[in-house]
Amino acid sequence: MTSESHSPRSPRPVPPILVTGGTGTLGRLVVALLRERELDVRVLSRNPHPGAPGLTFVEGDLVKDRHVGAAVAGIDTVIHCAGGPKHDDTAASNLVRHATKVGVGHLVFVSVIGADRVPLGYFRRKAEVERIIADSAIAWSGVRSAQFHDFVADLAGKAAKLPVIPLPKVIRFQPIEPGVVAAKLVGLALASPTFLLADMVGPAKLPMIDLVRSALDAAGKRRLIVPIPFLGAAGRAYSEGANLSLAPDAGGQTWDDFLRAGRPEHARITAQR
Repeated sequence: MTSESHSPRSPRPVPPILVTGGTGTLGRLVVALLRERELDVRVLSRNPHPGAPGLTFVEGDLVKDRHVGAAVAGIDTVIHCAGGPKHDDTAASNLVRHATKVGVGHLVFVSVIGADRVPLGYFRRKAEVERIIADSAIAWSGVRSAQFHDFVADLAGKAAKLPVIPLPKVIRFQPIEPGVVAAKLVGLALASPTFLLADMVGPAKLPMIDLVRSALDAAGKRRLIVPIPFLGAAGRAYSEGANLSLAPDAGGQTWDDFLRAGRPEHARITAQR
């Protein structure tokens, strides 16, 4: 009997990870973390972008169902960061449909704390996204995040356009550094699916009025803030803390740290004088 020599098999190439919304506040941090790990990344974006070694872009639109099939082709893991004030449910439905067709094995996504408790359109659409993904045939892991520091700073920037700023006195936030959420999403994507939604919050529950006032103060902007009531079911939900969580502090920058860092958001507030 003759012995045969066998050459070692070449390792199977690891498919790239698809990141939707990979040019947004959260998505670009996710992409950077994946590239730090020398993982190949594909980004679905509404606008064209130049690629780089290990990083490719597919120009498409989840809401309009444009080139989504091309984006998920050959993909095993998707990190779904794309989102906006409207049509998140439509985007998720299109993504899930195409991902199911090609056999995506793991869908990681971000939602918002209070999605199932705050009776406002934005939260209801996030809850529908959660349902669409949970009811699909795709294994999944998810995060419900508190508001990002950047969101609150942008809110303050828009408020600075008014000489007098009316703000609901019952609303509180637990602002969180988006980089902490990005790291969690990447960790989930590189592990087995959890089929769970994990709450992620910053270190403190702070009234929206105090957050906006401190952001304006940090930018040297003075405005009169007038507390106003928030009536109806949504007002009751915020008053009862439906948008808050008892989850432990996820770490990262505090709100004061963020203000002291002098982020570009605060430069925009200053520029509106």
